Amino acid sequence: MSKVAANVEEIIQPILEELNYELVDVEYVKEGPDYYLRIAIDKDGGVDLNDCTIASEKISEVMDKEDPIKEPYFMDVSSPGAERPLKKEKDYLNAIDQPVFISLYEPIEGDKEWLGVLKEVTEESILLEVKIKTRTKNVTLPRKKIAKARRSVIL
Repeated sequence: MSKVAANVEEIIQPILEELNYELVDVEYVKEGPDYYLRIAIDKDGGVDLNDCTIASEKISEVMDKEDPIKEPYFMDVSSPGAERPLKKEKDYLNAIDQPVFISLYEPIEGDKEWLGVLKEVTEESILLEVKIKTRTKNVTLPRKKIAKARRSVIL
């Protein structure tokens, strides 16, 4: 996570908790000449456009006051969607027995990308059940080698 994203997360977390929203992800990226601050929120039963609007207004107020980002940027507050990122321990635990997509920093068994059912989560690794052609096999992926992880709608 970038320094800016971490700083923003620290600033907006109390606001979202007060609104009973879960902060899923904060991303601060430059795309072309523009900067984007993307904030994903959720709650039991999911969020709708009204929830995103309420959160966006409250976040904008505090961001204008705190001013943690010096350059102009576009802010987007949205649902994490069906392919929710797995960032926190709770995200991994909630995804057990669900299809996930894992991208690694370096290959394991010749592959940097894995799609499978998350079977087990420990502090050091995750266990995926993957299908290779007509057979199923278990693959252990060290957590320190995971670049990105998200739920998947396909398997």
